[in-house]
Amino acid sequence: MPRFVYIWQFDVAPGKEAEFLRHYGPDGTWAALFRQDPDYIETLLLADRDTPLRYLTVDRWRSAEACAAFRTRSAQAYDDLDLACESLTRAETLIGHYDEIGDRP
Repeated sequence: MPRFVYIWQFDVAPGKEAEFLRHYGPDGTWAALFRQDPDYIETLLLADRDTPLRYLTVDRWRSAEACAAFRTRSAQAYDDLDLACESLTRAETLIGHYDEIGDRP
């Protein structure tokens, strides 16, 4: 079964980069929430080389079904954290949902 990945693009609000990194990095608040689920694999945070304050998050899960089940079980905590982080960005865009191809763990 292919791994499930979703990718978000964030345009960080000026002056909020350090706080954004604290919440959205691989060891950040979002990853800590996701780590409560055994089917979560990891979060990657990518910085755009050409556009300062633009980042991508790549969240990896064992399956789309596992991710959806987590979102259902953790809806309140997810929504609370999303609201708490709202002021950190000027824009956020879901790039998409993907199935990984290959043998990466």
